[in-house]
Amino acid sequence: MRVLGIDPGLRAMGWGVIEVSGTRFGHVANGVCRSEGADLPARLLSLHAQLSEIVARFAPASAAVEQTFVNKDGAGTLKLGQARGIAMLVPAQAGLPVGEYAPNTVKKTVVGVGHADKRQVDHMVRMQLPGIEIAGPDAADALAIALCHAHHAQTAGRLEAALRGARGGRAARGVA
Repeated sequence: MRVLGIDPGLRAMGWGVIEVSGTRFGHVANGVCRSEGADLPARLLSLHAQLSEIVARFAPASAAVEQTFVNKDGAGTLKLGQARGIAMLVPAQAGLPVGEYAPNTVKKTVVGVGHADKRQVDHMVRMQLPGIEIAGPDAADALAIALCHAHHAQTAGRLEAALRGARGGRAARGVA
């Protein structure tokens, strides 16, 4: 299964694609979409076009996007929210399920610490995907988001299997 991780940004939108096979993760590709255009609509359109090309090219089965946190700059937060809308829209248009994760959840899942810095995230992404070249901090964050989504999907799958097994065992014993 391929997972696309997206680190939303209006100037630079990081993306990373990983392959998940059981408990093994493999790197497929990563990069940064850079917005182009003189005004906000043109910049959003360029991000949409670039991300659409990535989805078509790498054919992920699911996607994950980092949630936006509100900061002191309200206008900046709104612009980031618009870029995040593109990051969620493109995979949804392709019919992909889209997961959302808080920055601290991504860091805790990948690094083990919810307040890890970018250097630590980059290091742990390289540890889990050895030998890769990362296109920059935004791409490293996107790969971390994809890894987080894969870990959470695996945990959910194991939980579902355990619950099915428990229900099956009760049914076999005649317990409702």
